[in-house]
Amino acid sequence: MQVKALVEFLSGLEKNNQRSWFVWNKPAYDLLRAEFEELVTDLAARVAKFDRGLGPVDPKKAMFRIYRDTRFSKDKTPYKTHFSAAIRDRAKHGLEPGYYFHIDHKGALLAGGGIYQPDPAILMRIRRYIAAKPAALTKLLRNPRFRRTYDGFADEDALARPPKGFSADTPHIETIKLRHFFGMIEVDLKRRPPGDLSAEIARYFRDLLPLMEWLRTATAWKR
Repeated sequence: MQVKALVEFLSGLEKNNQRSWFVWNKPAYDLLRAEFEELVTDLAARVAKFDRGLGPVDPKKAMFRIYRDTRFSKDKTPYKTHFSAAIRDRAKHGLEPGYYFHIDHKGALLAGGGIYQPDPAILMRIRRYIAAKPAALTKLLRNPRFRRTYDGFADEDALARPPKGFSADTPHIETIKLRHFFGMIEVDLKRRPPGDLSAEIARYFRDLLPLMEWLRTATAWKR
């Protein structure tokens, strides 16, 4: 993947986020999109070697479209200014955690994963699992591999108070307040250009495996 060329394209798109510019630069986009698909294909193969619970991954379907859905947004710019992909088993319809990464117009790599916006039943299942098995979460948060890359869970959009059915003194109540369960790391690719981008992202994903295994147990828990 030519990271420099990708960032230059996305930077130009950020400054000229309109259809005429995109159409004029479509040949460059098509080449970069093909390279990105190769990157996703290689990453999926690397992840499958250490994560036996991953399931089948179709690289084409793993990549997100660059076209924005502007129907319900005040921002009517037509294109995203990043390339992104989610490596997961799509047959599970979002009920399984997945790996995610994107590269944006500033040269920032965002990599990590977990489960984002789970449906209410899955969210409650995770919360009840935390309350019933607090030691399992403690073990995850102390895992050296997980801790060396991710500083626990991202606290985006957390509740201010304990959700209904949970008291303030429930073990790990701050984690129970979360609406999403994922870890994420941001790397400046301009400042730290990788020799092997696929290998670097795969290493971040490898460090995420303890979280993925914990989430699979939590989402399947039905007691």
